[in-house]
Amino acid sequence: MWRPFVLGPALIVGGMLLAALETARLDTVVPDSPVTTNLRGTVLSREPDDKGRWRYVVEVKETSRPQLRRPPAKVTLLARSRHEPFAVGSVIEGRARLSPPSGPALPGLNDFAFDAYFRGVGAVGFFYGAPRGPADIAAYPGERSLLSRASAYLGAVRETVGNRIRVAIGGDTGAIAAALVTAEERAISRETVETLRAAGLSHVLAISGLNMVLAAGTFLVGARTLLSLVPSLAERLPVKKIAAAGALLMVFVYILISGGAVFALRSWIMISIMLVAVFFDRVSISLRNVALAALIIIAWTPSAVAGPGFQMSFAATLALVAGYARWRDHRARDREKAARGPAWGAVSGLAVGTAATSLIGGLATAVYAAAHFHRLPAYGLVANVLATPLISILIMPFGLFAMLLMPFGLEHYPLIVMGKGLDWMLAVAGYVASFDGEWITGRVGDAGFFLVAFGGVILCVLRTRLALAGAALVLLGGSAIALERQAPRPSITISEDGLLVGLVGDDAIATNRNRPPDFVFSQWQRALAVTDHVPPMDASPDDVTASKAVAGRKPRMAAKSELLDAATSAAEAKASLATARPGAFVCRKDEWCVARSREGWTIAVFDKPEIFPALCESADLVIAATRRPLPACSSGKALVVTGQTLRKSGAIEIYADQTRTDSLPHLRVVKAFTSTERPWQRHRRYDWRSGSFSSEEPVL
Repeated sequence: MWRPFVLGPALIVGGMLLAALETARLDTVVPDSPVTTNLRGTVLSREPDDKGRWRYVVEVKETSRPQLRRPPAKVTLLARSRHEPFAVGSVIEGRARLSPPSGPALPGLNDFAFDAYFRGVGAVGFFYGAPRGPADIAAYPGERSLLSRASAYLGAVRETVGNRIRVAIGGDTGAIAAALVTAEERAISRETVETLRAAGLSHVLAISGLNMVLAAGTFLVGARTLLSLVPSLAERLPVKKIAAAGALLMVFVYILISGGAVFALRSWIMISIMLVAVFFDRVSISLRNVALAALIIIAWTPSAVAGPGFQMSFAATLALVAGYARWRDHRARDREKAARGPAWGAVSGLAVGTAATSLIGGLATAVYAAAHFHRLPAYGLVANVLATPLISILIMPFGLFAMLLMPFGLEHYPLIVMGKGLDWMLAVAGYVASFDGEWITGRVGDAGFFLVAFGGVILCVLRTRLALAGAALVLLGGSAIALERQAPRPSITISEDGLLVGLVGDDAIATNRNRPPDFVFSQWQRALAVTDHVPPMDASPDDVTASKAVAGRKPRMAAKSELLDAATSAAEAKASLATARPGAFVCRKDEWCVARSREGWTIAVFDKPEIFPALCESADLVIAATRRPLPACSSGKALVVTGQTLRKSGAIEIYADQTRTDSLPHLRVVKAFTSTERPWQRHRRYDWRSGSFSSEEPVL
């Protein structure tokens, strides 16, 4: 009876040990700030996008001008200039801009630095101009390790396969077909990706369990059927196990060609365990095999547990396996439906199975999609019901036939059939997306998320009436999520670089940028469940005339005029701040922005340090993206947020603390990072001048 009380803590300690071992094994170096340097390294992988640009993953060998003290071991770089693509394994060099991976756009959102750290990618950036090969190629001998040569060979095979698929089919359809085989998704246009996401079909692009199961199942059934046509073989040999061995080999080749991405590895491990179960005459589709696959992945990459891929794939698999088991038990108890005839049974079974699969998978992953992406397709069930037969009958089976025939040059006609199925799937996606039925869910609270997730596991795992306790927890968690949506939104949001500031209203976000960066602002909109954008009002209608007048003067006169303009600009900023209305920014380009929140706080964002003293005395909140030290605020009234403080705190939200009894509510600051001790956050405390890590924590 004491076993659970001993085993539970032991498993927790074991998980902590595995997480520590993975972190120590990777030890990814992340630069402390953006830097421009000459970089030389080896191409580990490459991928084109829909605009013809190339994105390289480069193993860094050398940096210069300046030479980095802490160079990242691996970086992702975009080459926007046209050039002859570099082969995998070749040496590449060029002037590059490197930046540390960004943190969460708001507190509690996805931390991209976490994902990059556990992929071993220390920096992201781009090349200035076209990259080139080394001038002294003799300094780089061609001999490489067996692993690097194997990686280069597989990269070349992957690229050849992708090119042949794209050439045979063409357009976005060909890019999607190539993505289903090689996992290269960047060649798909952004419009097509958004259409699939709005229709709830974006999961098709990933090499997920569905794709792997369809490929393995097609091979297994096909090989077993062909072997069964020869009576002498069927009577003497275990054709089912032979077919399973062939399917196991096929999915192994599939994972090699697809590049071995983390989400594909999860699917490969799961389907491999199910195929190995055939060798031992065990049930392939069972909760035991799902648990075994999860344990293997957790032991090898514990960090995957925190990602949406692991959570959504195993939630869907667990729900489908549990649902299949209950349906199988139900059919075993009710044999009367078999009397309706095999034709009716096949048709009704296909229709019911397709709808049930889409419904169960959608419900099982809904809370995870809402928690990670803050949106759900309203008509995803319709799209999946219509598209699943196309994926199961035309797309994946004929894609498998094309891959088997490609070594003989006979892949053209199977690819044409696969492309036709994808065209029909895109037509379904476009039709469903035209309904414009996406639900913006906003952030999901921890309590509601945990109750729904834990209740779902109980509902799937338990076989007795105790499973109803899981349903009760799911309902309780759903109620908690619904109540959390009524919680007040933040009044002010600030990005981690300090360049984007937002005033959050009931149905819109006002920002200090006419065109806010979509990467950050779209996350704000979904997390806060606000769709509209209010651009800033221009406070300098004569800027064009003034700039022409300054440009026509002599350099000395122009410099003197700029100094006088700084004082004038500060005075105008104070005047605009005094008359600012709630809910919108008033900005002078490249100088300042002022606004008033719905609570009455005055906010000033400035670009020129000369304006800081005047705004500091007049505003409640002063924001500057600069990391340079600023003079102390003489009045001490304003809360000052700079690039240096944001570097350690990350993005912040500001709420109104209604416990105050004075006329103006107190500013309550919520930071993305309360501590920067995590390995993927420690670079925020690094000081390149001293070459050490600061012990100071974020203070606001």
